[in-house]
Amino acid sequence: MDLSVVAYAIYLLVSIGLTIWVARTLSRNGRIFLADVLHGNEKLADAVNHLLVVGFYLVNLGLVALYLQDDGTVDTSRQVFEALSRKLGVVLLVLGLMHLGNVFALNKFRRRGIMDREQTPPVAPQGYTRPAPAGQVQG
Repeated sequence: MDLSVVAYAIYLLVSIGLTIWVARTLSRNGRIFLADVLHGNEKLADAVNHLLVVGFYLVNLGLVALYLQDDGTVDTSRQVFEALSRKLGVVLLVLGLMHLGNVFALNKFRRRGIMDREQTPPVAPQGYTRPAPAGQVQG
C-alpha cells in the first residue's frame, strides 16, 4: 500500500499549522516595533504589519505547495517519517529564515527611527549667543 497520501496530509497539516503560528507570532510582536518606528502611528503600523503577514503567508505557503511533490513511493511507515522529516525540515528552515529576515528588517527600521529622533533637537532654538572674544572667559 502506498502511504504517500498519508504523508502528504500530515505534511500539509503540520506545515500550514506552523506557518500560521509563526505568522501570528510575528504579527503580534512585530506590531510593537512598527508602532515605535512609525512614531506611534497605529493605523500605519497595522497596515504595514498586515502587508508583512500577507507576504509571509504567500512565500511560505508557496514553498509548502511547491515542495509537496515527492518522486519516491512511500510504502512503509518508516518511509512516511523519512519523507515528513525531510519536507518539514526544509519548511522549518525557510520559516526560520523568514522570521530572521523579518526581525532584521524590523530592527533596521527601528534603528533608523531612533537615529532620526536623536538627530532632531527636542526644543527649537530660541536665541543666539555670540561667542566670547578670544582670551576672555564668559561667565
